[in-house]
Amino acid sequence: MAVEAARLPTPSFRLRDDELPPELILSIERILELHTTSDTDPLEKLTNYFDPIGVLNEYFPDEAALGQLEAVQERLAQNERDLQAEINALREELRKDQDPSRMQLIQEMISDLLGQMSRIREKATESEAVVRNITKEIQVLDLAKKNLILSMTTLKRLQMLVNALSQLEDQIKERKYHDIVQSLAAVKQIGQSFKPYTSVPRIARLWRRIQEIQTEIRTMIDQDWDKFYMQDPAKPIKPAVVADACLVLDVLGPEVRAQFIERYVALELKEYRRIFRATDEAGQLDNISRRFAWFRRLLQTHETEQGRVFPAEWKTGWFLTAKFIEITRDDMTALLSKAGSKLTVKQLLDTLAETMEFEASVVKKFSTPVREILKATTPVNATRPSKPITSAFEAHMGVYIDAQDKILSDMLAQYRGSKSRSSLEAISTSSSADDEGAPPVLVLPSSTELFYFYAQTLDQCARLFTGQPLYDLCALFKKWLRIYAEEVLVQSLRRPANFTRKSVDTRYDLAELKNACTLINTADYCQTTALELEENIREKCDEAFKEKITLQEERDLFVSAISAAIGVMLRELESAIESPFNMLSRTPWTTVKLVSGQSAYVQDLLSIIEQIAEAVKPLVEQKKYIRNYFDKAASTVLAKFTNALVKSRPLLEIGAEQLLIDLQAIKACLLKIPGEALTTSNYTKSVNKHTTRLEALLKVIVTPVDPAEGFILNYTLVIGDASFSNFQKILDLKGTPKAAQNDLLDSFLTITSTKPELESTSFLSSLDMDPGSIANLTSPGSSRVSLIPGATAGESILAALSSPQVANAPSTGSDGVRSDQASKREVFSDFKRFVSFGLRRETLPPS
Repeated sequence: MAVEAARLPTPSFRLRDDELPPELILSIERILELHTTSDTDPLEKLTNYFDPIGVLNEYFPDEAALGQLEAVQERLAQNERDLQAEINALREELRKDQDPSRMQLIQEMISDLLGQMSRIREKATESEAVVRNITKEIQVLDLAKKNLILSMTTLKRLQMLVNALSQLEDQIKERKYHDIVQSLAAVKQIGQSFKPYTSVPRIARLWRRIQEIQTEIRTMIDQDWDKFYMQDPAKPIKPAVVADACLVLDVLGPEVRAQFIERYVALELKEYRRIFRATDEAGQLDNISRRFAWFRRLLQTHETEQGRVFPAEWKTGWFLTAKFIEITRDDMTALLSKAGSKLTVKQLLDTLAETMEFEASVVKKFSTPVREILKATTPVNATRPSKPITSAFEAHMGVYIDAQDKILSDMLAQYRGSKSRSSLEAISTSSSADDEGAPPVLVLPSSTELFYFYAQTLDQCARLFTGQPLYDLCALFKKWLRIYAEEVLVQSLRRPANFTRKSVDTRYDLAELKNACTLINTADYCQTTALELEENIREKCDEAFKEKITLQEERDLFVSAISAAIGVMLRELESAIESPFNMLSRTPWTTVKLVSGQSAYVQDLLSIIEQIAEAVKPLVEQKKYIRNYFDKAASTVLAKFTNALVKSRPLLEIGAEQLLIDLQAIKACLLKIPGEALTTSNYTKSVNKHTTRLEALLKVIVTPVDPAEGFILNYTLVIGDASFSNFQKILDLKGTPKAAQNDLLDSFLTITSTKPELESTSFLSSLDMDPGSIANLTSPGSSRVSLIPGATAGESILAALSSPQVANAPSTGSDGVRSDQASKREVFSDFKRFVSFGLRRETLPPS
């Protein structure tokens, strides 16, 4: 038996007067060695929050444990007696320990101990003072020894500095640069140690003398260099002397060496500035080759004559080249800006080609990229970054881009405008006239020419620049891809304004179908190659432009062109099958007395469908597009069959039976035309689904209206709805007289009211009883086969057995809005018909 602990109130965390602090409890447990284990008696635990309920539950876990109640009570009583005895013993011990005399003794002992510690501290202080007194003189001696050693070392260094300085002065007088290198290095190294003592007058004089000597050496080297550079015969200077002087400059420091190199470079390029001024003829753009030829001669002279005296690690040739590039780049920038609109693309590219050739020769000569040479020779305090000469041309590459624009315009001029269609037809005509057995033109040559030009231009531009000019070239590519898609491909699909098909001319145009197939292949080639072009541009361009480069919009235009071409193929199919379906709609089914095989129009219809299918299948390279066409073609054929069926009412039972046979032939033809390679399960299911709907419609019409209950029950089983308006459509198609319709409608309402499981709508809800001409299906969007790679499949070929939208009818709103509006019209029509039926019933004369 367990006691419910939930009945007890939660213990408060505030300490009461009779409670012990937790720290005290832990201390008592530690002193008494009360270590809690799993076997510890719960009554031996020290806690402020004793839980009697838990203890009782442990002693008496169930009802059977109550039989041991007396034993538990005896054990608890014995524990109580033991604890009382232990408490009494502890109290006695505590009383003895609290003896006043004993506590006083302990306090006196503590006081003596503190006194002893104080005396020890005093003795330690005295001992430290004595030791310090004893070692004071030793410390003074150590300090004196240290100062003496430092003084001796400093004096010795001073003597060495004076001797080295004296020796250096003698060497300077004799211009012994080879010896000056070592002496000057020693003087500078030793003199550096005296820098903290410049406040001492003697040291200060020596320090100033060292600086003066360095200035004298620099001046002397400049004088000797001038003599060597000018090649004065009266005072010839040997190259070895100047080479040693350069080593002295290395000792003087990198700043002095940089100034010397800069002075030499300025002297070497002084003549270049004079000859190739931007205002003179030699400095014009068309003479840039002379600039490079002049510098090549200068560089050769530098390497064979003056340049030999410079140490190899100075890389004087780098500095000479970098300065030449800087001067030439500034001149090119000024000249190109001055040329402005007069700058021709030939002049630009020729000049740029010569510049790139020169920079390539520099790279080959020094085995180092030009930009690295410029970076290595740029001073730390430079105000602008160093760039190669070609960077001056980058801002003027618009001339090149404009030239490519003009070339593309001329290239595509023959395919644009009013002549574009005639050009396309000329291809087909010429190919068929030259050789009847020649393979058809699958891709327009203009598209391959366009992308070949793109590839050549891209490679050329990428060799020049990979920054903004390449990005601008990409924008130009996008522009002409749009023009090619819209003004060449799509425009060629549009009939001339004066083109009208004669009413009697219902056959398809084979040339029109071939052109459409060619355009499908061409547009597919373009959109695929455009993706490769986009990736190629991204690989070549700078990192800053990679994310901006995309040709997705242009690729979408080519997909739209494919849609338009498929629409043309469907338009030809529609025109060709117009005559058979007109024959169907004009057939007087009321006069048909018996069923005798297929109707007369069926053979002609099937022949046309098969001929067009066989004509287009070998002409379209990508099978997904021909599948898309067959989806749309099946939709067109079945929609026109539905329209013709509605127009030919009344059908009566015999007529509906005949149409059932015709529908089976059409269905078999539609399932056969794709062939094994192109037939898909989705296509087969879709054709079967929607022909089944038409079959259901015709089977209901075949059923006699007498008896009415059987006819209505057959309708509910086959059609499966309780729609008043849909049932009215069946009666209209059967040509049921108005008087008979009233009774049938009354019975329909009575019977369907007892069948709540019936749907309110069915495929008949979208059946148009007053169909117009079928619209041109110019977009394959409703096909199950998607034209865009990776896109989801579209809807089925026939969403419902409704006639397509009337041609040239305005389309407003989305499909969802039109669906909602159609649903509202359907509901309103049902209600209006129901009220009208009720009124007719009330006004009928009594039977």
